[in-house]
Amino acid sequence: MDSKIISFIFFFIIPLNLCATEFQGSFKQGSFILGKTNPKSKVYIDKTKVRITKDGYFVFGIGRDRKNNIVIKIINDGKTNIIEKKVFKKKYLIQRIDGLPPKQVTPPKEVYDRIKADNILIGNARSIDSDLTFFKEKFKVPLKDSIVTGVYGSQRILNGKPRRPHYGLDFASDEGTPIMAMLDGVVTLAEDDLYFTGGTVIFDHGHGISTLYMHLKDVDVKMGQKVKQGERIGTVGKTGRSTGPHLDIRLNWFNVKLDPASVLKLN
Repeated sequence: MDSKIISFIFFFIIPLNLCATEFQGSFKQGSFILGKTNPKSKVYIDKTKVRITKDGYFVFGIGRDRKNNIVIKIINDGKTNIIEKKVFKKKYLIQRIDGLPPKQVTPPKEVYDRIKADNILIGNARSIDSDLTFFKEKFKVPLKDSIVTGVYGSQRILNGKPRRPHYGLDFASDEGTPIMAMLDGVVTLAEDDLYFTGGTVIFDHGHGISTLYMHLKDVDVKMGQKVKQGERIGTVGKTGRSTGPHLDIRLNWFNVKLDPASVLKLN
């Protein structure tokens, strides 16, 4: 075939590939979704514009109770591509936890201001929209030789009283067991004693993705510190609202609470 014809065909194939959009993750309630498209594109998730990396990656999440489809709009070179994805429902467990101190189930009025201040700290850390790109990498389990005792989305009955669903993943382990960072990140919260979550650490991984570690005995990192995946960040404890030593981890896309199991390979 004539070389000019080959060049002509190649010229028109490349733009088609560049416009393709790919997704990693399951479109189920609670899921973390990693997308990739032409780096020059603009990406909107349900009318909200999201960041895109220099190599075309973007990220978003699906809430626990989301029922309607997700609409993804990709704009490139004046052309708009609308992608609508069906969100599949998950079945959630009911988890009963007894033996909690009454003040942990229904806090006394004198600690309301403290709880409010704690929530502001956590909310501010989760709202960060940085250009970090660590979220593109694979997450790793934060503990060795632990047992999963609580899962995302389960309806919690505390001392016989219905409460908000559990939005994390619980790992039972011995007090003092080292906790490792699940992913590279920057510390945006490091507190020794929050009312509900006790020793608490939050990492920013970029583009609104954050991870939270709760009930720590020891907090071994500081605000603003850059931490590599697998580095020790603290130890397992039973601080805050806890009946025994365990680690509770959370995964967020801004204020959307996601299932950590959607990014972790659990045995």
